[in-house]
Amino acid sequence: MSDEPVLTFEESSKLGKVASVDTSRVLIAVENAALLPRAAVGSLIAIQGATAQEFLIGMTERVTRQLREQMAQVDPMEPTTLALEVVPDDSIRVVLLGTYRTIEGSIRNRFKRGADSFPQIDRGCFLLEGGNLQRFMGLLGKDLDEKQRLELGHFVIDSSAVAIANGDRFFQRHAAILGSTGSGKSCAVSLILERANARAHVNIVVFDMHGEYASLANPPAPPGGTAPQPIAGAFKIAGPGDLDAPTDNAIFLPYWLLNREEMLSMILDRSDQNAPNQASRFTLHVRGLKEGTLDAETKPDVKATFTVDSPIPYKLNDLIARLKFDDTAKGVGAKGQPVKGDWEGRLTRFISRLEAKAEDRRYGFMFKPPEAALNYNWLATQVSKILASGQGNSGIKIVDFSEVPSDVLPVVTGVFARLLYDVQFWMDPEKRTPFVFVCDEAHLYLPVRENAGAIEKQGLYSFERVAKEGRKYGVSLLVVSQRPSDVSRTILSQCNNFLVLRLTNDQDQNVVRRLMPDSLAGVLDGLPLLDIGEGLLLGDAILLPARIKLKFPAIEPLSQTRNFWQEWEEMAPDTNAVKAAVETLRRQSRTTYEG
Repeated sequence: MSDEPVLTFEESSKLGKVASVDTSRVLIAVENAALLPRAAVGSLIAIQGATAQEFLIGMTERVTRQLREQMAQVDPMEPTTLALEVVPDDSIRVVLLGTYRTIEGSIRNRFKRGADSFPQIDRGCFLLEGGNLQRFMGLLGKDLDEKQRLELGHFVIDSSAVAIANGDRFFQRHAAILGSTGSGKSCAVSLILERANARAHVNIVVFDMHGEYASLANPPAPPGGTAPQPIAGAFKIAGPGDLDAPTDNAIFLPYWLLNREEMLSMILDRSDQNAPNQASRFTLHVRGLKEGTLDAETKPDVKATFTVDSPIPYKLNDLIARLKFDDTAKGVGAKGQPVKGDWEGRLTRFISRLEAKAEDRRYGFMFKPPEAALNYNWLATQVSKILASGQGNSGIKIVDFSEVPSDVLPVVTGVFARLLYDVQFWMDPEKRTPFVFVCDEAHLYLPVRENAGAIEKQGLYSFERVAKEGRKYGVSLLVVSQRPSDVSRTILSQCNNFLVLRLTNDQDQNVVRRLMPDSLAGVLDGLPLLDIGEGLLLGDAILLPARIKLKFPAIEPLSQTRNFWQEWEEMAPDTNAVKAAVETLRRQSRTTYEG
């Protein structure tokens, strides 16, 4: 960019003067009434700073015209006649965003967030438009290295200016994409994944709750054309139809991966008077079985420091057998006669619940893993498939959770996230590759803690740990939700970047407002009015909070809104498809049904 000043104003472009100042807002008394119609809400205003080389940049928050009566000038022809005239009182309220300097040290044309000083009364104010606006918007991303540029679309205020975020800051400090259903969240996620795919060693894990990102791994061909290149690898949490002949992309999360509290949250009834006894025997036997595995594998170093939560394989049938022995074993009386055992009858209900879960094929990904999953080295191989990109694997991994039963979804997502985070935590710091969890439909498994049950709290703990500590170890979150009011406040409060699309629910809007500085509250008032694919981009990744129009991704997600009215005219219901779907429902498998 040229060293010539980005902002140059003539007296004719002067809007008015500073009339009032508080900590974050400025009231401008408009003197050039002709410019007022062009100063719409969201437009940018430049306020003369302490020196000629400095301008404070603000965003228009309110435009007001009031009419008042005043004495008209005396008519020389009728000096004794006094007349009243109606004149406008125009004002603009501006929220301060940053400071532009023509020169700062050896740097020319620099814009930085925040105001180093407050505007002075009567300082001149100018509307940014035309060439000034174009040059200023182009200034926002000029200092970004090519490796840091994350292009998302264009600014609504100036369609010729490309909206560029700092990719490092966007991911390293957690981010959230929030918007009502149909506002364009899935397309925004697909666009970001598409941009990230250009990185040589991208590492992103997408929690896909409805299978809508499958197209990124297997793009459909357009009519009369060829399919674009896939940008992701496809995985799925194994469903009932995957248990007998699992494919390479089916992911199992065996019971032995769960820590003590995660397992008990699914099996233990805390209201049972024998719950403490059941938890105690479960813990003792699991630890004993894991110790037996380490003996068989000759791992004395691991045995010396392992805990009951260490991910070490053991056979579920062995655990059930030990629990049943406790539940039926008799004790020995003072005279050697059999008496009721210490645990007799106290574990019956716990064993029944455990066996019921183990026999239910819906939970087969956990309780019916393949035999190979009992091998000591199995875990390292599976984690490598997910975390080790650049070895014949795509760096973006779409993990389909759509067949996971909703009652255990929070703990399953939590176990998966905790496992990958723990591996990263214990990895040699010099060899860590940062990765991101994209938490689609986060409200389904990251609820507000006060509303969470025992199972949900276990999963929530894992993600909250990542939100609070993950940055130090190269693990970040991208939270995506249509109901921010239902998402953990702890997790959202740790997000430093927000792409907020249209939000129509007042509770959701209030949650977003509470996450933003008070100075930006007025900027968020327009959320219900945003068009599809439009959003407010705020946070550390961009210097200027801005309304942007997102670029459409090359590969569309499978979440496009159906054209009900049009399809009712063109497409008749298919009876055979309904029959096939019924059989698919019965088989609990989405593989093609051949009637």
